[in-house]
Amino acid sequence: MPPATSCLRQPLRHLTRGLAVVLLAAGLTACSSSSKYYDPNKSNRTETGFRNNYPQPERGSLLKWQWERLTQGLPKPPENNYQFPVVKPDLAWLKSNHGSPSVTWIGHATALVQLGGKNVLTDPMFSQRASPFSFIGPSRKVPLPVQISELPHIDVVVISHNHYDHLDQASVEQLNLQAGGPPLFLVPLGVRDWFLALGITNVKEMDWWDKTVMDNLDIYFVPATHWSARGVFDRSETLWGGWVIQAAAQQAGAEPFSVYFAGDTGYSKDFRDIGERFGRFDLALIPIGAYAPRWFMQNQHVDPAQAVLIHEDVRAKRSVAIHWGTFELADDPLDEPPKELAKALREAGLPQEQFVALKHGETLKLDQ
Repeated sequence: MPPATSCLRQPLRHLTRGLAVVLLAAGLTACSSSSKYYDPNKSNRTETGFRNNYPQPERGSLLKWQWERLTQGLPKPPENNYQFPVVKPDLAWLKSNHGSPSVTWIGHATALVQLGGKNVLTDPMFSQRASPFSFIGPSRKVPLPVQISELPHIDVVVISHNHYDHLDQASVEQLNLQAGGPPLFLVPLGVRDWFLALGITNVKEMDWWDKTVMDNLDIYFVPATHWSARGVFDRSETLWGGWVIQAAAQQAGAEPFSVYFAGDTGYSKDFRDIGERFGRFDLALIPIGAYAPRWFMQNQHVDPAQAVLIHEDVRAKRSVAIHWGTFELADDPLDEPPKELAKALREAGLPQEQFVALKHGETLKLDQ
C-alpha cells in the first residue's frame, strides 16, 4: 500500500491541473467588451468579437468535465509511459535546403515547413508550459527535438489563434530576435495588438480569405471552427483560423506547391469550402489530439476520424498529424491519437502513408 502522502499527491495533482484548465478556459462563459472589428456586413463578426461560420450549440459544462477528470484520474498515462521517440533533425540539411519542400514536426502544432526557398514556422511553442503561469498549467511531456536558436532562419511565422498552446510569448520574442532579422508574423484579426504591446511591429493581421504576398509565397488566412481567449474576459474577441501557403511553381505551366495548416479546430463544412476554393493540396497539417471527452470537446477539437474527413475535404495528397503527443490538454492518452488515426484510415479505405504521424523532430521530404 502506498504511503499516505503518495495517496494524497495524485488527487492534488489532478486538482491543481483542473484549476489551471478552469482558469485558462474561463473565457468559455465570460462576457466580452464591444469589438472595434464589428461590421454587420461580415458574417464572422459580432458586436463583441467573432463567431464561427457554422455555429454549433454549446456542449456540456467545464466544471463537470473537470470533476470527471479529478474523480476518474484522467487522462490516463500512455502505454509507453511518455517515452516517445524523439529525432534530432538534420539541421545541416534543413539550413542548406532551398529547393525541396519538406515539413519537420517539432511538437504539438509547431512545424517547420520549407517551400519555395522559404522557412515557415507554424504556431511556435517552445516553452515547457502552455500557460500564463510558470507554476501551473499543461506541461510539456516530451522534450523538444530542437531549439529555436538551432533552426534555419525563419522567414514567416503563422499563428492560428491566441490560446497559450499556440501563441507563446517566450517563443515569439526569441524568434523576433533571431540572427539575420525577425520573421514576418501573420496573425488573425485582433492578435496584432498583443504583438505591438511586446514592441514587435513586423506583424500583419488578416481576416478569413485575406491574402498576403511575400516574395514567391501567396499566403491566405482561412476559416476554422474554434474560439479564442487568453484571459477570463476576452472570449472570442480575436479571430482564429488556418493558413494556406502556396509557393510559385518552379517551371512554366506547373501548379504551385500548396500547403494547408488547419491550426486548432472542430469539424464543420469549412473544410469543404477550403477544398473547393483552393483545389488539391500537396500537404495538409491536421490536428488529431485533445478530443476526449467528445461530449465536451466536439465543437473545438476534431478526433482522428474527423481529421481524416478534413484530409479528404481539402483534397490533400498527403497529411501530417499535429496537435498530439506533447501536452495533456484533454482526456485522451497522449499515445492514443495515432492509433485511432490508423484505424480511421483503414475504415476510410485510405493508405496509411497518405496521413502520417511523425516522430517529434522527424522530417518528411515531400519531393520523394
